[in-house]
Amino acid sequence: MKYKPLVWLIVLCWLLVLSCQTVPITGREQLSLVSSEQIRAMSLDAYRDFLSKNEVIRGTPEAEQVKRVGVRIKSAVERYFAERNMSAQLSGYAWEFNLIKDPGVNAWAMPGGKVAVYTGILPITREDQGLAVVMGHEIAHVVANHGNERMSQALLAQMGGTALSVALSEQPVQTQQIFAAAFGLGTQVGILLPYSRLQESEADHLGLIFMAIAGYDPRGAVDFWQRMAAQKGGGSTPEFLSTHPTSSTRIENIKSLLPEAMKYYRR
Repeated sequence: MKYKPLVWLIVLCWLLVLSCQTVPITGREQLSLVSSEQIRAMSLDAYRDFLSKNEVIRGTPEAEQVKRVGVRIKSAVERYFAERNMSAQLSGYAWEFNLIKDPGVNAWAMPGGKVAVYTGILPITREDQGLAVVMGHEIAHVVANHGNERMSQALLAQMGGTALSVALSEQPVQTQQIFAAAFGLGTQVGILLPYSRLQESEADHLGLIFMAIAGYDPRGAVDFWQRMAAQKGGGSTPEFLSTHPTSSTRIENIKSLLPEAMKYYRR
């Protein structure tokens, strides 16, 4: 009997080893206790629910801009993955790009390619290139499975690594709250499960490469984040920055990534 805790510890360690996957481009190993299929199904339901409760802007130049930039970033992601025989990781994606009437300075993306951009961020993105920085960054979070990783960490910390299907059946409310926080949906963005600095750095890294492949100059990311920093300094912190802290350090890190990103850039 005295060996039982040790046995469980060994089992848990093996579970963590077997539940790891690799982030594209950076190669970092990350925890993954939830299946992509389950997450995509939950994301689709959450996205539909969100759209039903918010005003989606259609047919305007701004709405067309969101779709245009989104499609180009999506094509860049698919090209990058295809060239590395990784297209299977995007299986089941049904991309969708919507502009939401909301003064919040915010944007987010969910597994399966569901993206929302708020009208409040457009004065800061200004043009296609600025919007490509935002959408490339948010889509990078998705294809890097950062939300899955955060939800896996929360399931491990709060429910002892309980399988998602079990958690949904036994503790549905808490599990849905973990999901909403993990993927930045709703009012809990940046409160329960903010992106880590490591995940933010990865999203910056991947986002620069994706926007470069899409034909947007990655050097525009420096200008965008400087505008966001000025926005933050002018009053209350925009919701987009509640999980996306900007600083001179971040901008310097982006500058250090530009030589690599520029290798992918073609006008």
